[in-house]
Amino acid sequence: MKELYDRGTHRYDDIIGMEYPLKSRDLRKHPKMAVEDRAKIFAPFAALKGHEEAIVARQKIVVQKIELSEESKEILDLQLAKIHQKLEAGEHPIIRVVYFQKDKMSADGSGEYIQFTGMVAKFNVTSRLIQIVEKKLSLDDIYKIESDDLDEREL
Repeated sequence: MKELYDRGTHRYDDIIGMEYPLKSRDLRKHPKMAVEDRAKIFAPFAALKGHEEAIVARQKIVVQKIELSEESKEILDLQLAKIHQKLEAGEHPIIRVVYFQKDKMSADGSGEYIQFTGMVAKFNVTSRLIQIVEKKLSLDDIYKIESDDLDEREL
């Protein structure tokens, strides 16, 4: 049994390191490709363009925007005032915000709620915008703010 195995595995040892015998005319039509360029052959491609986006869109749960109660609005106002104070003091609190993002395809104003965490960069009371990292959000779209940097007892 071992003889059959050895004979089968060492059968091509004499030619394993040899170059592929291409004819000179074949090399003119198909020059040998560099190893670095060969990786491009195996690069992934999208056979169906937009297919991934369509799958993600179908997984998205689209809802109507929730109208906040007066109590929730007061809590948000207090949190935003605290954020404004910290920014004026030179601090940039890290917050977790849940906000409403309108669906571009929807005509009825429905969309989805997204949770985002980041450091507050700017806060503009006049234009009613808050910038978290590089994302600008309208204060009207914010549903909830949470943060360890905003001490709830101070609110």
